[in-house]
Amino acid sequence: MAETFDAIVLGAGAAGLMCAMTAGARGRRVLLLDHAEDAGKKILISGGGRCNFTNLEIRLERFLSGNPHFARSALARYTASDFLALVAKHKIAWHEKTLGQLFCDGSARDIVAMLLAECAAAAVEIRLRHRVTEVTRGTGGFNVATDHGLFQSPTLVLATGGLSIPKMGATGLAHDIATRFGLALTERRPALVPLTFAGAELEMMRGLAGVAFPAIAASGRQRFAEAALFTHRGLSGPAILQISSYWREGGTISLDLAPGQRTDDELRAAKRARPNAELRTILADLLPQRLARAIAERFGDGAIGQMQDRKLLEIASFLKSWPLTPAGSEGYAKAEVTLGGVDTAGLSQKTMEAKDVPGLFVIGEAVDVTGWLGGYNFQWAWSSGWCAGQAL
Repeated sequence: MAETFDAIVLGAGAAGLMCAMTAGARGRRVLLLDHAEDAGKKILISGGGRCNFTNLEIRLERFLSGNPHFARSALARYTASDFLALVAKHKIAWHEKTLGQLFCDGSARDIVAMLLAECAAAAVEIRLRHRVTEVTRGTGGFNVATDHGLFQSPTLVLATGGLSIPKMGATGLAHDIATRFGLALTERRPALVPLTFAGAELEMMRGLAGVAFPAIAASGRQRFAEAALFTHRGLSGPAILQISSYWREGGTISLDLAPGQRTDDELRAAKRARPNAELRTILADLLPQRLARAIAERFGDGAIGQMQDRKLLEIASFLKSWPLTPAGSEGYAKAEVTLGGVDTAGLSQKTMEAKDVPGLFVIGEAVDVTGWLGGYNFQWAWSSGWCAGQAL
């Protein structure tokens, strides 16, 4: 015999918790199911354990989607200010780190505790360690079979996220169920992910593993001025994670290694003022020492006074726009989010309900809406979850 509820939410992550507590607060009897042993596992590891829970600069153009206007309604109806009001209600201290990014002063556990407290106040039933084995639709609505029994509801919310970080339990369940009910998927790929390299580029990067530096990463018209980091497999750091969402296999990116510097002028001035200084010494005024040494060796180190101006111009150009062709990425194992997902053409932008499957909702990372690094994806989870919760 199935247990019946007004709404069943699959996935006790950011979007699922927000949706469940919102619907519960409206008097709905809500069941929140998750196969994990704890709710909010991805929240707990975010932001280095302090949860970058939103951003003060939420803008529509900072979200990627096949329909760039789809997220407008949800982001306008439940804003960063709305979530901050909830944070203030629970007396959670926070701070702005950089670029509008907001973090807990304490721990990400504060955010999870807040969401669980709101669910408890709204009488949401949370059942963890429940693995979904089948979802069907009948005269009574949606039937959700699990390894702990059968549950039934006229409405079902898919909030299990995407494919990123499988060690945290990502399975692609939301996408599988969505396609079973006829919803289309856009191309899915790892996003906000470190990039890997091969050949001579990788050899150079391996020798620089651990070196962090300010950079501007660019691909097409997109440019991100943040920190970058060399790894044993290529490049990481915020600037690289950001540009990875726009890069495609076979494409190139470029790195400005000296943001704000007029490298051509500075190298020519150094040639006049310090002709006996080695190139690596001059470059170390602009770059981390190990990186300066590697670039000097690439161009043939020696006294800068002995180098022709056209050689200095070549070096200056390289510093401002190092062209790179990634071999690939670190994949879903290291990706913070999944780019792509359930096609927004099949969803209501106001409620997140499937247009052709009444009672079925898709929210959060499972949808083809992907934000920039820095709290944008959490805000999408809060906004889309709230909108669905209002409609249940």
